[in-house]
Amino acid sequence: MAHIFLSMIPPTITDQMHRVGVSKTGKPFFYRSAELEEARSELRARLAKFSPKEPLTGAAALRVLWCFPIKGKHEDGEWKTSRPDTDNLQKMLKDIMTDLGWWLDDAQVAMEVVEKHWAEKPGIFIEWRAI
Repeated sequence: MAHIFLSMIPPTITDQMHRVGVSKTGKPFFYRSAELEEARSELRARLAKFSPKEPLTGAAALRVLWCFPIKGKHEDGEWKTSRPDTDNLQKMLKDIMTDLGWWLDDAQVAMEVVEKHWAEKPGIFIEWRAI
């Protein structure tokens, strides 16, 4: 089992927030906004420092704690029940982890625990292992 903590303010924009444009021929197309590209780049840069030498080749377990900076009257460790949704947060993270070689394909993640909290120390705690 391995784990890391990325000390950062977690992104609130997700890959599901694509923009839609229309080509000169009238066909719609999807693209990522500059804000989404920036969030992906920052997360990728922080994760790249911890990329494993070899990817997991079998089933994997993944646990991620998304720790958002406290706003309003929330307390440290309190569940965050507002957007973004956990599944949307995970999509971008797992895609980047795949690109950086944590595993061959994120379909290998057969067990997953995801939590969102308000936290005095914002960041993303990631734990992964072969199962």
